[in-house]
Amino acid sequence: MTDDLLSRHRAVLPDWMPLYYGDAALEIVSGSGRRVTDAAGRTYLDFFGGVLTNMIGYDVAEITEAVQRQLSTGVVHTSTLYLIRQQVDLAEKIARLSGIPDARVFFTNSGTEANETALLMATNVRRSNQVLAIKNSYHGRTFATMAITGHRSWSSSSLSPLNVSWLSSADRLRGRMAGLTDGDLAEAAVDDLREVLATVTAGDVAALIAEPVQGVGGFVAAPDGVLGAYHKVLAEHGILLIADEVQTGWGRTGEHFWGYQAHGVTPDLITFAKGIGNGFALGGVVGRAAVMNAVPAISFSTFGGNPLSAAAGNAVLDYVLDHDLQANAARVGAILLDGLRALAAAIVGEVRGKGLMVGVEFVRPGTREPDPAATVRVFDECRAGGLLVGKGGLYGNVVRIGPPLTLTEDEAREGLAVLSGAIGRVDSEYHLA
Repeated sequence: MTDDLLSRHRAVLPDWMPLYYGDAALEIVSGSGRRVTDAAGRTYLDFFGGVLTNMIGYDVAEITEAVQRQLSTGVVHTSTLYLIRQQVDLAEKIARLSGIPDARVFFTNSGTEANETALLMATNVRRSNQVLAIKNSYHGRTFATMAITGHRSWSSSSLSPLNVSWLSSADRLRGRMAGLTDGDLAEAAVDDLREVLATVTAGDVAALIAEPVQGVGGFVAAPDGVLGAYHKVLAEHGILLIADEVQTGWGRTGEHFWGYQAHGVTPDLITFAKGIGNGFALGGVVGRAAVMNAVPAISFSTFGGNPLSAAAGNAVLDYVLDHDLQANAARVGAILLDGLRALAAAIVGEVRGKGLMVGVEFVRPGTREPDPAATVRVFDECRAGGLLVGKGGLYGNVVRIGPPLTLTEDEAREGLAVLSGAIGRVDSEYHLA
């Protein structure tokens, strides 16, 4: 990336838009498979996939051909006032895969818009603006989705159309759930839910929205079954369950196609985005017809599910299923998780995740105190070694790993070696200090 482009970026784009690597920010100019090349000609193995969005990698022939076929018709947009074959085809596939009986699908452009739509539907059904959300969560950047984001760094306004009550996150290192076993955590989570419902709500709560694995929060996940235990309590009150699958969907967790399926529950609504478009703007909501049909006015999305994005989405979903990328995520993710858990590094507080959603949390040696400085050092060392990773966590002290689901075993071991070396070098700095 040239200094000129960086200065131009800073001159015309808002200051609150972060750039990885600061003054050494990257311009990615090409990609193939799981690798990208910057403007200086250096190639990197990509372990973050455009924030888990380039789900099957770069320069995928099946997607390119599907998009080119649609472009060749001359129709990029018609609006949903007309029938869109690609949209109907994709909706049928997602409805079938959702696990929700008699499902309906509404397409949007992003995860933020998908979550906003789900909230609209749930509050209409319940005639209430009360929503339950989970601390350390991230759901988007609009007024409503910021209101249900339990992560201070991403909450830029206290204004909200919702009345939000908070449940504890499943963080095992600090907070209410610190150090608890799976069984004890599940019991504490249900007790927490009952207490919140009894004390700080007016009783007619619309919905609980939850990420099966908290993405921006650093890949924190409750034990399997917790959402199901929540749902038993919610059902006593008629409260809906929304699963935010923007980062966990499409087989990324390896063991299931959707993150919610680890919890023995079927949500009323599922939101999705990111990977389904593999870079094309595509998101949406799939849910029970009774809930999806509850919007009491005419509504549509101008660009959501447009012919071009829907063509890409169909090609992506077909590719995921035809190549069983869920199984690949489980197999290749195990290489990363096992390798990272075997490290003997004092700065590593926890390695967690499922499939190809892996988080490494960094702490000051001998403590549970977050160490964002060490995280940045590891982050930069990875880039120096030719590996791109992400950052996250409530305290900015988690390296996030979310490669394309097409990652090979050899690439997993290659990236693991770079990341392990980076962690080892930063860890040794503490011993020398």
